[in-house]
Amino acid sequence: MVRLFESALKRRRRGSVIRLEIETATPAELRRFVQRALAVADDEVFLVEGMLALGELSQLIAVDRPDLEFVPYNPRFPERIRDHAGDCFAAIRQKDLVVHHPYESFDAVVQFLQQAARDPDVIAIKQTLYRTSKDSQIVRALVEAAEAGKSVTAVVELKARFDEEANIRWARDLERAGAQVVYGFFELKTHSKLSQVVRREGGALVSYVHVGTGNYHPVTARIYTDLSFFTSDPAIARDVGRVFNYVTGYAQPAGLEKMVVSPVNLRQRICQHIDEEIAHAKAGRPAAIWMKDNALVDPEIIDKLYEASRAGVAVDLVVRGICCLRPGLPGLSENIRVKSIVGRFLEHSRVYCFGAGHGLPHPKAAVYISSADMMPRNLDRRVEALCPILNPTVHDQVVDQIMVANFKDNQQSWQLLPDGSSKRITASAGEEPFNVHKYFMTNPSLSGRGKSFKKSPPRNLTQRAERA
Repeated sequence: MVRLFESALKRRRRGSVIRLEIETATPAELRRFVQRALAVADDEVFLVEGMLALGELSQLIAVDRPDLEFVPYNPRFPERIRDHAGDCFAAIRQKDLVVHHPYESFDAVVQFLQQAARDPDVIAIKQTLYRTSKDSQIVRALVEAAEAGKSVTAVVELKARFDEEANIRWARDLERAGAQVVYGFFELKTHSKLSQVVRREGGALVSYVHVGTGNYHPVTARIYTDLSFFTSDPAIARDVGRVFNYVTGYAQPAGLEKMVVSPVNLRQRICQHIDEEIAHAKAGRPAAIWMKDNALVDPEIIDKLYEASRAGVAVDLVVRGICCLRPGLPGLSENIRVKSIVGRFLEHSRVYCFGAGHGLPHPKAAVYISSADMMPRNLDRRVEALCPILNPTVHDQVVDQIMVANFKDNQQSWQLLPDGSSKRITASAGEEPFNVHKYFMTNPSLSGRGKSFKKSPPRNLTQRAERA
């Protein structure tokens, strides 16, 4: 597989053009000149309204205007880990915790692996690598662990688009250090974000795991909102081990206790929960679904949500990118609301909540975090993990703090309308302005503090009835 990708990367450098985007205002003669020079057929030329390559626009702007820039922000380090003098394992042993990036530092994840690499009681580390930085502290920690004689297994995904060359380089570095490098499936991308550390404690072996919604990338972790979940729950640790066995030994992950994984059963679990909410609504019990993800495209999931709406289930969605569902259509989706949040940070975390007969928010709701969006590629063609949140404090943080704050935002949110267009959400008369990014920049998380934070403003000020 490595040789195949190395060959493909060389061919890509001198490949033929398959798509040419040109601004509509470009003179026809200039368009034809560019098209001839690149040997592009007529059906491969796409005219685009407005400016092209906005991502590169910053190269043209080099003015000294700090008043136009965001005030620099330095993320907090989780207080719980500080309380244990930087000992990540002791903090996780106390109870599960979620680190909320970028408000809380990605250094917690790096420190978790660095501590594992240097701890003489740690005997094994397993790690997935989908995207990481050029000078990756994560890879350096794995190299250090392998050179120290620990058993290190790295699942390196070669099919991470435009990161193939970097991932091959990291894989070679890890192999030279003595790590076992596995490239996963040829036909599936390994997109799940998992770490597992096995440690000797009191004559027994204890596993500590990290389940993330985002990549092990310290640069994007400063601008993407993501969740890092740490636990030593034996059942979840066994499930993470089964997922690693799946991608390293091609053994179907039978007997998963708490987690689910695509393409095996993640789609089925989501559909099962939606069906349960439909049953609760038909029985007259509170029924609600909350989802937060980057994209909602999958036809089966969309049809299930339409069915839930028709049954009377209250469905609230935060979809940062493409959404193929139409909310608010009479007889189809009048109980569905969809919003996007576009602000200082890129919303990237995936959270799925189901009221379980109690409505939302509720302490007994079924809550999951995941690496998967609701897209066919994530559900059918990738290895993705869906992890339940069972610890009460972390449950409160994800549902009553993070999700409620997302729904409460009225400063940088857009509502999706039935016709597919969007309108800016603004604070109504007498309503308090609320910016979700500013809120989390100034309020510590629940689990990171190691104690409940019941006076969190979003929990007190926002309930489903108030938003209706």
